[in-house]
Amino acid sequence: MQKLANFINGELVPAASGQWIDSFEPATGTVHAQAPDSDARDVDHAVQAAKRAFPAWSRTPAEERCRVLLRLADLIDRDHEELAHAESIDSGKPLSLAREVDIPRSARNFRFFAGAAVHFASEAHTMEETALNYTLRQPVGVAGCISPWNLPLYLFTWKIAPALAAGNCVIGKPSELTPVTASRLGQLAREAGLPPGVLNIVHGYGAKAGQAIIDHPDVPAISFTGGTKTGAAIAQAAAPRFKKVALDMGGKNPSIIFADATFADAVATTVRSAFSNQGEICLCGSRIFIEESIYNQFRDELVSRARGLRIGDPLEPSTQVGALVSHAHMEKVLAYIELARSEGGKILCGGKAIEMRGRCQGGWFVEPTIIESLPPTCRTNQEEIFGPVATLLPFDREEDLIRDADCTPYGLAAMIWTNDLSRAHRVAAQIHSGIVWINCWMVRDLRTPFGGMKQSGLGAEGGLESLRFFTQPKNVCVKL
Repeated sequence: MQKLANFINGELVPAASGQWIDSFEPATGTVHAQAPDSDARDVDHAVQAAKRAFPAWSRTPAEERCRVLLRLADLIDRDHEELAHAESIDSGKPLSLAREVDIPRSARNFRFFAGAAVHFASEAHTMEETALNYTLRQPVGVAGCISPWNLPLYLFTWKIAPALAAGNCVIGKPSELTPVTASRLGQLAREAGLPPGVLNIVHGYGAKAGQAIIDHPDVPAISFTGGTKTGAAIAQAAAPRFKKVALDMGGKNPSIIFADATFADAVATTVRSAFSNQGEICLCGSRIFIEESIYNQFRDELVSRARGLRIGDPLEPSTQVGALVSHAHMEKVLAYIELARSEGGKILCGGKAIEMRGRCQGGWFVEPTIIESLPPTCRTNQEEIFGPVATLLPFDREEDLIRDADCTPYGLAAMIWTNDLSRAHRVAAQIHSGIVWINCWMVRDLRTPFGGMKQSGLGAEGGLESLRFFTQPKNVCVKL
């Protein structure tokens, strides 16, 4: 049993309440750690530490900030295996995925933004012989970074790294469901030489610790990744306080398969995009649109591949599908499968929970599930399930496809599979999604903007977008 602590002013401290939150291992359904049940007192303690640290950190040369963040990336690499193991146990994801994606990307986030801080440039505008204008981009101060449970360290560092690189101090709140690697990050930050108070990590429930960060008058910027309902509440709370807000929220992403697609690549990647991380990624392709002329062939191969996915103990090297993050989330996913049945859906594979044996008896596992015969506007095809569930929808005409692909409240990502370059560009331009992948999925260049449309997001992250969010522009006009 691990007892975690808040990381405030460079020290590991318990919650002021003296209370704890049980953290469960999804694969076994048993408690494996306890995190502090923090509240507004802990958040204010962290904010005050950040405010004290901010003047010196904001004036620290970019080269020095870069050096510290690069050292932190090196420490993540050094402890790669320990962090991957902790991430797998905490979230239920396969250890192989944590090793290959989550932990390497966490280190890469720090390296990327460390370098970006050194090369970040601002604008200058001359008014012929009248005046020279130049733009200063100065850190906003104390940034609140609230991250989700599905990619715990990966998305936590995606927010923290640019905020620190730009010269801000941070109050970070990881999900109470997956707190372990965030707790470890605080210790590594101290080892890397990050000054006390620059990074503070406060554990706890969103309704208490998270809300206290949002409400605190000395936290002028909030970066949040999570559900759309919570994002809407954050926007509502932040608006009258005139806080900067970046919201990365849900998705109901279409995978679009045209008949001329390279069949083998399209099938293999569509299976991966639907069921990676148990479907618990906001970028997963949960609605699969297949051109009618290849519908039966593609459906049958997709179902065969889904049935062949290896479900098991996340710590086993061969496991491809692990456990869902919580019992409540498993029940939500199963309820959506029953909803699909009631809406007339035909379950082609999966559709039920799995009772494991051995170490994982009592864990929260659901079979990869594929459903057909549902209309685009039904609830199953409109609402984010966030689990190993995908629906199949045939299409014939391109204009009907675009209408149906865009008919949800979300607009985060879309995948287009075709070898017709003109059609690829045409459809990509018309689809209302912040990200469009053509003949691929999850290919990420950290320089590019990342954000959704409609109820999938507000603002964008990545590259210059992140550095601009965590800075405030100031125009200086000099008369010539």
